[in-house]
Order: sequence, then C-alpha cells, then structure tokens
Amino acid sequence: MKHIFKPAKQADKPVFLLLHGTGGTEQDLLPLADIIDPEAGILSVRGNVSENGMPRFFRRLAEGVFDEEDLIARTKELRSFLDEAAEKYNFDRNNIIAAGYSNGANIAASLLYHYSNPLKGAILHHPMVPRRNITLAQQQGTPVLITAGTNDPICPKSEATDLEQMLKDAGADTAIHWENNGHSLTQTEVQAAAAWYRKHF
Repeated sequence: MKHIFKPAKQADKPVFLLLHGTGGTEQDLLPLADIIDPEAGILSVRGNVSENGMPRFFRRLAEGVFDEEDLIARTKELRSFLDEAAEKYNFDRNNIIAAGYSNGANIAASLLYHYSNPLKGAILHHPMVPRRNITLAQQQGTPVLITAGTNDPICPKSEATDLEQMLKDAGADTAIHWENNGHSLTQTEVQAAAAWYRKHF
C-alpha cells in the first residue's frame, strides 16, 4: 500500500495510522497528527481502491451502501500491511492508534469489528457502521473516540450512536464528540481528539 512513514521521536510514543477520506491521499491527515501528538510516529496510508479516480479504502455500491465482500478483504489487507510495516520499520505493532476521516474512519472501525485488539486506540472522524447483523470481535477496553456532525448529510446521527453502542458492547472504551456541523473535519474536532488522546495515552 502506498504510504508515508515517519518514526516516533520517542521510542515509547505510538504510531498514528492515518486514513484519509474518499478522494484523499496519504498527505491529507499529516497536520492532524502534528496537532494531536507531534512526537508520535506516522504511518499514513493511501487507499488501494479507485472510485472514478478517487482513492478509497474499499468499494461501495452506492452512497452509504458498502460492498461488504470488498470491505472484509480490504480490512484483512490493511491488517496484514500493519504487521508488515511494523516489522519493516521496527516499531511496536501493539502501539498503533488509528486516526481516520470518513471512508478512512470506516476501514478503521472495520478493523475493530473483525479483529480483537488490532489497534491500541482509534479516532474515528465522521464514521458509519461498517457492517450490521454480525458478532463483533472483542476489544479489551480499547479507547475509541467518534466525532460526528449533528447535520452531517452523509453520516446520520444514528450511524455514530449505533457504532458507539456496538463497539461498547464489544468491550471498547468509547466516547462521542458532537459538532453542530456537517461532514467536514473541523479544527474543534481535532482539538477534541487531542484532548481525548492526552487523557487516554
């Protein structure tokens, strides 16, 4: 997977797995990592799927309708990539915190749905429920922050609340930060993520 890696400035600091939204690139969320923890490492990944020339992490059949078979395969691909990257770059595989926006948040949530403790924590900006009517993998207290917009036309409020409840039921330590906004990733959301990060890590 095309990516950018920057080692942590301190050995015990986590590596941020940065996952862009539809049409984004591995450059998009680099400023977000700097705000949350400039000492942390960075593994910023570009999605391997192209939708009309726009990079994504998995296919969709329509707006808000995911190709579940592709989602499962791409989630497995991303998990394998994390294992390989940790070995290649010599960082602790158990010290990865995902920070994703929109489509990137969805693939991060999918990691938590399908695998037990694949991440040390996750910041999900404007995610949706990746899959319904499945039994989630167990998370042993993994901290997860969801940020969502009360007027988001792409991710209704119910998506954020359902996702939080499903992850909580699977054992994650969840929280939601609401913005009185739409689908855009705002500065106040990133500041809220930074405050949440300092509290948990």
